[in-house]
Amino acid sequence: MWMAGAAAQPVADVLIRGGTIYDGSAAMTPYVGDVAISGDRITYVGPKAEVTAKRTIDATGKIVAPGFIDPHTHAQHFLESADPAQRQVPAWLAQGVTTLFIGNDGRGDPNVASVLGKLKAQRIGVNVATFVGYGTIREAVIGPVARAPTASELAKEKALVVQGMCEGAIGLSSGLFYVPQSYSKTDEIIALAREAGIRGGIYDTHTRDYSDFTVGAIASYREALTIGKEANIPVHLSHIKIIGPKLWGMSAEVVRMVDAARAAGQKVTASQYPYTGNGTSLTAMFVPNWAMDGGREAFLKRLENPETAERIKTEMIRNMERTGGPNKFLFRAPGTPQTGKFLDVVAREMGMTPVDAAIRILKQGGSQSLIGFVMGEADIATFMKQPWTLTDSDGGEGHPREYGTFPTKYRKYVVEEKVITLPFFIRNSTGATADAFGIKERGYLKAGYFADVVVFDPQTYAPKNDFNKVAVLAEGVTDLFVNGAPAIEAGRMTVALSGVPLPHTPPAGTCRAN
Repeated sequence: MWMAGAAAQPVADVLIRGGTIYDGSAAMTPYVGDVAISGDRITYVGPKAEVTAKRTIDATGKIVAPGFIDPHTHAQHFLESADPAQRQVPAWLAQGVTTLFIGNDGRGDPNVASVLGKLKAQRIGVNVATFVGYGTIREAVIGPVARAPTASELAKEKALVVQGMCEGAIGLSSGLFYVPQSYSKTDEIIALAREAGIRGGIYDTHTRDYSDFTVGAIASYREALTIGKEANIPVHLSHIKIIGPKLWGMSAEVVRMVDAARAAGQKVTASQYPYTGNGTSLTAMFVPNWAMDGGREAFLKRLENPETAERIKTEMIRNMERTGGPNKFLFRAPGTPQTGKFLDVVAREMGMTPVDAAIRILKQGGSQSLIGFVMGEADIATFMKQPWTLTDSDGGEGHPREYGTFPTKYRKYVVEEKVITLPFFIRNSTGATADAFGIKERGYLKAGYFADVVVFDPQTYAPKNDFNKVAVLAEGVTDLFVNGAPAIEAGRMTVALSGVPLPHTPPAGTCRAN
């Protein structure tokens, strides 16, 4: 492999010539230059490469940047597909994403070696890191019940965290808003997060409450910071947000809290998707946590009891009101009678109140996924402008963020509304993300780093989907390399399947057998 400064004129596999280079660094100054790639590595980044190449890309007028890193996804339906073209993960590649994380919201499998091994064996189109998930662990050890773990159960939970970390998890994820994770107390999470921290991991959290459903948004963010401090682990606040019109504006207080924690020496970051609509479900958004104690069958029995059924209905009505009303929630799962309709419309078609319609759908089972238009633009902008807020998609089926997060953030918030600058957008989608999660030799355009490189046209880079038609590839990425192989070549998707699993390596001595 040739490196910059070699005496003889080298031969590169690919030369990206004459693009405007944004290298992913905090102090990046864009300049017109070249990027050379040989094998899976970048071999030159600078004003002019003295190199001959097997393939030369004319990037005049285009932006050349590190491949984007998405730290929060639900991309398993692509990664686990039997179809190689789907395992190429086109929804993310078309946005310029070359690395993504799975296992978020507490859903990561503690059998991390198996997860990463399967991805490697099947071959995938993007690089993938995974979390070990608190929710998966709690369900396996305790089940769907509202109680604290016994001493022996806590020991089993901790052992599963250790297993996941020592098999390559990037950290511990939680989704404390969701049953049964919502039944936890802070000290249980601290105990588990401490095990991840010892092994060099990060605590990634969907916090307990983004609104005022239970403890409230401010208390939830404070809890996350407390967990990080007490467990001595970096904290990442996934898809940071404030839900419900009554609470809009609280983003300023959250920013003050995070800034204070960081000023005191705590490692805290966040990430965000650029949409006012979240992804949720009837159960998660409207059903009170106590009603799900014991699982679905216990919930259905409570609906048969007039006293508990009335209490459930009353609290569901209150939850609909606090989030803006049933006209804010759009059914998104394909293939159901209510797909593409708002809850208030579905209720009118059923001839009943919105809460009764919701309960009927819950009783019927099956998919109940929703998009809730519950966030305010001012809060989105406040969070987005923070140097510690990265870009994430929270991408999964049925929401436009899966196919459109990065170009939407660029087109709307950089080009049109000028909330952030282009260098800020690239930095917080590349190098800053790699730094926050300890992703080695990625996130930057540097000689010797892995060749994850995006070339996009700033005039045409844009989402092509919306909330009515979500599964449409973004446009504007003309060339994309994942570990040096072309994933997009002259605007056309390949099936290179050149992505690799990215196992985390814990510090020496922290994973010795007992």
